[in-house]
Amino acid sequence: MQRIISILLLLAMLLALTACASPAAAPDAPPEESSPVDSETEETPEEAPPPEEESAVQQEPYEILDPTVMPEGGVRDGVTYAAWDGIVEHLFFHPVVAYPELAFDGDAQANGIDDYMVTVGEYNKILQSVYENNYVLVDITDVWSETTGEDGQPKMVRNTLYIPEGKKPLIFSYDDTNYYPYMLENGFTYKLVIGDDGKVWSWGLDPQGNEVTSRDLDAITILDKFVEEHPDFSPFGAKGSLSLTGYCGILGYRTQTEKENQSAAHEENRQKEREAVKPIIEELKRTGWTFGSHTWGHINLAKKSLDVVKEDTEKWLSEVGELVGATPILYYPHGARPDGDDVKQTGPIFQYLQSKGFRVFASVGINSYSKIKGDISAVICDRLHPDGTTLRGSDKVQSWYEQFYNGREIIDLTVRPQREVHWQS
Repeated sequence: MQRIISILLLLAMLLALTACASPAAAPDAPPEESSPVDSETEETPEEAPPPEEESAVQQEPYEILDPTVMPEGGVRDGVTYAAWDGIVEHLFFHPVVAYPELAFDGDAQANGIDDYMVTVGEYNKILQSVYENNYVLVDITDVWSETTGEDGQPKMVRNTLYIPEGKKPLIFSYDDTNYYPYMLENGFTYKLVIGDDGKVWSWGLDPQGNEVTSRDLDAITILDKFVEEHPDFSPFGAKGSLSLTGYCGILGYRTQTEKENQSAAHEENRQKEREAVKPIIEELKRTGWTFGSHTWGHINLAKKSLDVVKEDTEKWLSEVGELVGATPILYYPHGARPDGDDVKQTGPIFQYLQSKGFRVFASVGINSYSKIKGDISAVICDRLHPDGTTLRGSDKVQSWYEQFYNGREIIDLTVRPQREVHWQS
């Protein structure tokens, strides 16, 4: 019962709250364009690798599947669960564009959003395609677990997943699910709320300024609906992992402290926002969503000093970890690996982050690469990124994603900026 062991080990790390960059630069993707950046906080949708590349809650609104069903194989309800020892694929997204007319209006943010995001329509097509290609969702925390080696030291091991025969495992993660201020002006939803049906909905304003509460405009709620309609897409109840910073709060709620001289009014509002987001967190957890750190300040771990990383990590643990709970997952901002290269060495920043409970360190790359480190209890891995840079990428880039979808058919050039595509028609 490897999953159960894994869960117990994670619970044991509650007081040390936790945590993929390409092993090689991808050579021929389109050059990186400008991206939305706030100079004070490094606010950006960031992750492309180097070039080439309120209401009453209804009881049990979802069917919550038993996550321990058939952990060691067998037949249940006519479905055979068999061992999977191949690659566990991993795709990640940023928040999706709900209103392209606001996102791609020619302002300073338009090209960055074009690079790093997908639209609601594109996201829906990607979900349908991966489903038709026989992928099923698994929880990233089920893929590896910590155990004790023969030398008595803790180490990470790859678990054997038992999934329906003919299916392939897939992890989804979502960076920057904080709903930054620049997003609110550029065609994204504003925050998550609990609807009258007890489910998670999104709230925001449409291009005319009207309030819109919906389950069709946000990546999280769209996936919830998709799983309701296709329960075999998530045989163990998994959804995705939400990668959170903290400097603009979380999930659309402004739970962050100010940098200095915090006013009493700000603190009062912050505490109200903290209370308001708690039911959202609990419902997300209950329905298969998990959380990971993206650092508090979206800091570049390849460029910051150990002292800066320590200060940032403690702030994330106190402001975000205290709300979402313990997590062993750290998603590198900008895909930037600490200490120069965490694949070949284990430097002081990596060691510090591992000491705080992080065990799975995720960057960005050209495939779903992973490696269990031999000198410390940790896993490093890469994720693929469906977004404008790869949807516009060369035929070589398209080939990296063809097992999931045909990017030429996914991209909606009728709503995106009139920029060059690099694949052959």
